[in-house]
Amino acid sequence: MDNFSVTQAVNLAPTGIATFAKTPLCTDMNQLHADIAILGAPCDISIQGRSGARLGPRGIRLQSTRFSYSPEGSYDPERDDFYISTDKWKIVDCGDADLVPGDLQASFANIEAAVRKIIAQGAMPVVMGGDHSITIPVARGLSAAGPFHVLHFDSHLDWTDNRGGQRFSNGSPCRQMSLLPYVDKMAHLGIHGIGSSRKSDFAEAKAYGDLILSPRQIRRLGIAETLNLLPKGERYFVTIDIDVMDYSIAAGTGSPMHGGLYYDEMSDLLEGVAKLGHIVGFDFVEVAPPYDDASGTTCYLAARLMSDFIGFITKERERLGVKNLGDSSNESC
Repeated sequence: MDNFSVTQAVNLAPTGIATFAKTPLCTDMNQLHADIAILGAPCDISIQGRSGARLGPRGIRLQSTRFSYSPEGSYDPERDDFYISTDKWKIVDCGDADLVPGDLQASFANIEAAVRKIIAQGAMPVVMGGDHSITIPVARGLSAAGPFHVLHFDSHLDWTDNRGGQRFSNGSPCRQMSLLPYVDKMAHLGIHGIGSSRKSDFAEAKAYGDLILSPRQIRRLGIAETLNLLPKGERYFVTIDIDVMDYSIAAGTGSPMHGGLYYDEMSDLLEGVAKLGHIVGFDFVEVAPPYDDASGTTCYLAARLMSDFIGFITKERERLGVKNLGDSSNESC
């Protein structure tokens, strides 16, 4: 008799290794064979305020074990549909890009190399930060997936030029992405962080052609009209800072802000974004477990939104008849 179980494994949250949504663990990306690859980027070297986002991937993974994916998929009663069937889509957790203490550029190089490897292996990268500076190497690693538009969900504009000569802070990823030749247009959604950027930063972002909308403006426009205003194209990269969500539901971050979006609003926006075009990848940053509540509300919110977005992306690919890239019968990761 099996010493570990007398029945078929149930695989509940308290059991097993805490990978994202209890997906298989891939320890060698040279053997990666999947449709979607989860990657942690536990780097907060360039944080301007409260540190702690380096623990974000671990916190998100732990809370994500509250749900998992199955062969038939997860049933959504509101949409009367099934999402993320493991018979159709192979999702794996590739662990973390290595953090080099005190060395931002070496840590960036590790993140960029991991993203490039995921793209080269034919998978879509989903990256968990870390502070928002990790979006810089993520975007660099996506060069082979370009050109693409950038959709940026955040309470802050992140268009800072430099702080004391340092150009690679968590306040500068969007300015840095604007310098990449394969990044086309940008849209910044949920911006309401007073004092995070100079008036000149906003002027330069608008001169670049950026769309900037606050939560109030999104509510006045409505979800459908907001989505209609987003840049049109074939490919999109999406970067999500947890502080775009309201402080009341997302306190576990370095710069929480009142007046942010709520879960249903964000979920509806992500569902619409998934229908705009091909999502080449996305990241989710600035979750800082040391400031979360005892039940892990912020970490769970991040895990839930990440899973929602993966579900919307894969569902749209199913509707378009895009075949899965992975082979769930393959023994490799």
